[in-house]
Amino acid sequence: MMRPAAPARIVAASLIAVALAACSSAPLVPWSTDTPPIVLVPVAQAGVQDQRARFREIFCAVLEARPELPDHRPCEDALTRMGGEGAAGGVPVQLGPSHRGLVAEAVPGFGYDCFESWLDSQSTVATHLRPFGYDLSLVRIEGLSSSARNARLIRDALMARPAEAGPPRIVLIGYSKGTPDILEALENHPEIRSRVAAFVSIAGTVGGSPLAIDAEQETAEWLTHVPGATCSVGDRGAVASLRPDVRRAWLAAHPLPTGLRYYSLVTMPKPERISSILKRSYSKLSQVDARNDSQALIYDQVLPAGSLLGYLNADHWAAAVPIGRTHSTVASLFVTENAYPREALIEAVLRFVEEDLDKPR
Repeated sequence: MMRPAAPARIVAASLIAVALAACSSAPLVPWSTDTPPIVLVPVAQAGVQDQRARFREIFCAVLEARPELPDHRPCEDALTRMGGEGAAGGVPVQLGPSHRGLVAEAVPGFGYDCFESWLDSQSTVATHLRPFGYDLSLVRIEGLSSSARNARLIRDALMARPAEAGPPRIVLIGYSKGTPDILEALENHPEIRSRVAAFVSIAGTVGGSPLAIDAEQETAEWLTHVPGATCSVGDRGAVASLRPDVRRAWLAAHPLPTGLRYYSLVTMPKPERISSILKRSYSKLSQVDARNDSQALIYDQVLPAGSLLGYLNADHWAAAVPIGRTHSTVASLFVTENAYPREALIEAVLRFVEEDLDKPR
């Protein structure tokens, strides 16, 4: 029996994303860049600081200085400019060696270990960061397990690192479901907090996703049967962990621990930046609010504390999953808008965090 072609994996993942789609009757909020960046009253009252202007300066400086990096694009095309963003302050951006030696520990999203080997990302972001004194590694979690289960795995990974003297250097980066996984790790395992300097959420499902409301875990577990998958069903709690009622109830009961810096990067693509395979789930979410990245609404991506860094002009996959770089056929047919300057993005994130950590709070 012939093995299915490589695009079958992406098609399967897309079908699962579509199967997770929630049903609503009609669009409530159209796509627009004119509205304020935080649109729900509970979020606006949650003490979120708007630091988009400074992050834009840093990201633009990195992009200008590194035109040779993959998927380079002009800064105005890399970030979506939403209403209310302040003017640049003109403070010079430091692009030399890191003086803190920050270490990024990235927690991936839903089902990542099911297609990681096929993706073959080749750790290009980590390779780019090391000459500047930064480092990045991936925390091994279970892509189909609950946030509570993955919280324990994150705890074990951090505690396995040698204890260090001086200020903490770890910057946790959560992508998609990796964000609630990290939130539960910080809450359930307070022993890791002294090791962490900051937490950055990128396209994080902080408030869950409407796509998970009527979804079934059994549907998600189709990913274990995609050719070459290396994942297991885990504790079978991934979908439940993404439901909005679950996430919002958890946030209401668990204020974010103090002593850390928190940052949110929201994916808010212009409609033409949605990959063809994600347009159906984008349309489903647009029945609630057209300001979405095909998997999450913009206001469900904001941590209820800390700083808002910006809006990426990228769909949910383009922000962190470099499919197009190693699978050109899949990119041309399915993930048509997957290109994004991720190396420059993570460098800008770490430079922003390092600068912000130098400021007293």
